[in-house]
Amino acid sequence: MTALIKWYSRILSIHPWKTQLCTTGFLMGSSDLIAQTAIEKCELKGIEISRVARFAFLGACFVGPVLRVWYNVLEKGIGTIGRTAGLKKMLIDQSIFSPCFIGCFLTVSGLLQLQPWHKIGEKIKKDYFVILKTNYLLWPAAQLITFYVIPLELRIVFVSCVALVWNTFLACQANKNMSTN
Repeated sequence: MTALIKWYSRILSIHPWKTQLCTTGFLMGSSDLIAQTAIEKCELKGIEISRVARFAFLGACFVGPVLRVWYNVLEKGIGTIGRTAGLKKMLIDQSIFSPCFIGCFLTVSGLLQLQPWHKIGEKIKKDYFVILKTNYLLWPAAQLITFYVIPLELRIVFVSCVALVWNTFLACQANKNMSTN
């Protein structure tokens, strides 16, 4: 395990942007695989590989880049000095970023599923507040840890690991009833 951490740290220091995007994509794809097998009880031969790939793509090309920019904005805007910096970042993250991001996530997810705009709108109306309320059960505490303990270069990796559980939930929500709509 130590060798894996050293290898990952080395790759992260050489290629931070690529490593963070690949990590987010891999873990989001893994989340959808967990959602399909553990929650939706699909057998291995019934797994929708295209759905796993779509969720991995969403992680690498949307979630990872957005989080990287967001964390850099918070770092530059608030900094790390003072006892309340982490709390301020968490409050801004949860009051401004999360509500916007969830709406964007559902929209991009629907577009990747080739859903028409009216179906995406219906899904957002139906699921947005459920997802936002669930968000507030996990992310304020996780983000306090992120902003107080985790160095900036490791935040996306840490958040992506925490998000394994969160993204499993999102994968279920984003794909719920989509085959019948």
